[in-house]
Amino acid sequence: MNNPSPDSIELADRLNAGCQCVSLDRDGLEAELERVSPGFHAEVMAGRPHLFSSSVAFVSAEHVQRMARLVAAVERVVALPAYREHVLAWAPSSARHRCAAPGVFLGYDFHLGNTGPQLIEINTNAGGGLLNALLARAQKACCEDVEALLPGDLGSDTAEHLFLDMFRAEWRAFAAAKVGAGDTVKRIAIVDEAPLTQYLYPEFVLFQRLFERAGIEAVICDPQALAFRDGALWYGGHGGSRIDLVYNRLTDFALEAPANAALREAWLTDAALITPHPQAHALYADKRNLVALCDDALLVSWGVDAETRATLANKIPRTELVLPAHADDLWARRKQLFFKPAAGYGSKAAYRGDKITRRVFDEVLAGNYIAQALVPPSSRTLKVGEAPVELKLDLRNYVYNGHVQLVAARLWQGQTTNFRTPGGGFAPVLTVPSLQGQT
Repeated sequence: MNNPSPDSIELADRLNAGCQCVSLDRDGLEAELERVSPGFHAEVMAGRPHLFSSSVAFVSAEHVQRMARLVAAVERVVALPAYREHVLAWAPSSARHRCAAPGVFLGYDFHLGNTGPQLIEINTNAGGGLLNALLARAQKACCEDVEALLPGDLGSDTAEHLFLDMFRAEWRAFAAAKVGAGDTVKRIAIVDEAPLTQYLYPEFVLFQRLFERAGIEAVICDPQALAFRDGALWYGGHGGSRIDLVYNRLTDFALEAPANAALREAWLTDAALITPHPQAHALYADKRNLVALCDDALLVSWGVDAETRATLANKIPRTELVLPAHADDLWARRKQLFFKPAAGYGSKAAYRGDKITRRVFDEVLAGNYIAQALVPPSSRTLKVGEAPVELKLDLRNYVYNGHVQLVAARLWQGQTTNFRTPGGGFAPVLTVPSLQGQT
């Protein structure tokens, strides 16, 4: 098999640095949002001026393929009983309850380092998939000579259909293991704490409309609006509606908070399908799992083949536990490290080692943290106002059951990913094809 020409990587880099065109069709985006309901565009943009970038990001086909190979390698390891036993040993008790459904919307987040894509972390309730699907349709050609395609295995299908089929597949897996569950899901609750206040609340509305168009009732609610009684999960109190499936957007991954008691009981008794669920988070998104995936001797002991181990070693920055016994060594190497809480999300309480103070470092030592070899993100230069501005770029692979559905970018400035940067936000990814064989 021939390898793609490295020229496609170089061309993607040149386009990210030099193509400053505005590709976002703002009228088209407004039309897409207004199809949801009149005034929805204004609702989305109010307080979210930097949700969507005005342009695209360019990624070589080789890098897209490398990310997919890493996803496949991780999936092979996660399937091993020895791996599951290892990571579930430090997981909360709720994560040990098994579910036949794998869980929706894994997010594999990458930086493009000097050696290609490097996996920074895996998330289990990765937001933005449906927003990015909509954003990709609201683009116009910015350069006639750019021939690129949206990556991910979309084919002739749309991302919306892929996402809807994903929820249906979740239900089929769950129902096959539960007597009397029924062949089709009838009612879904999209659940987050105080959903109206969430930054990505507009995406909840998009999912609600997606489900309703497919003939599935859907509500958006706080977990405290749910009740567990008579062996079922209910919305709306006595005389309310029985919930079959919960699309879980909570960041209480183990469902331990008192406000989530009904969800926890439904999860532990299989009264409803909770997705993504506590076990999915424990298997994929606990940052300590990256330590195991970087431990070649441990992988060998589990029988992981050499090709899979090489893929993991080449594409996951070295990750280690932060232990008080290693304090002096970690402090001495801090400028080459990034510190993250094991159960963290959204860059909360995460610190670049070259920016960390001794006081914060002492807090990290006392917490449950990992240290990861620092891989600076690549960049995308865009014109903001009249001046070119260099923005940082990371790539999110939306994955279900080992299958990459969509790849999107986030552009920002600052120490960690954010939606506060003028010119930044979600951006569609255009794949620069291999140039091998072309003149």
